[in-house]
Amino acid sequence: MAEVFAFEIHTPYRRFFSGDIETLVVTLSDGESAIYAYHSFFIAPVVTSILKIKNKKGEWLSACISDGILEVKGHNTILLVEAAEWPQEIDLARAQAAEKSALERMSSSSFKPDFMSACAALKRAQTRIKACNIAGHAGA
Repeated sequence: MAEVFAFEIHTPYRRFFSGDIETLVVTLSDGESAIYAYHSFFIAPVVTSILKIKNKKGEWLSACISDGILEVKGHNTILLVEAAEWPQEIDLARAQAAEKSALERMSSSSFKPDFMSACAALKRAQTRIKACNIAGHAGA
């Protein structure tokens, strides 16, 4: 059995995950990174993406996360994000409608802040859709 370390995910609304895990695969602003027990200390920004967690039973779990901050410190790792969802919590039809709406907003926007907001909404919607596809279900 591989070494485990404590990992928590917090959103402003709930503690999304807390437990001992073997591996964490997260997308940082400069690319994907794997975290294991006894990893060196660091703090880094994470981007909206699919987070992969290998629990202490050796099972892989996937979650959809928004932008946030990852802190690896000692034998504890904490991820602070605006939102986190398990694939089974995602409404696929709603995510697809959000994707369509964001694409429409991007094509009709001439104001940069509106365009950037639409780009962020598109990324969130596409990540939710991808999470549902990975999990192989139709969403909530």
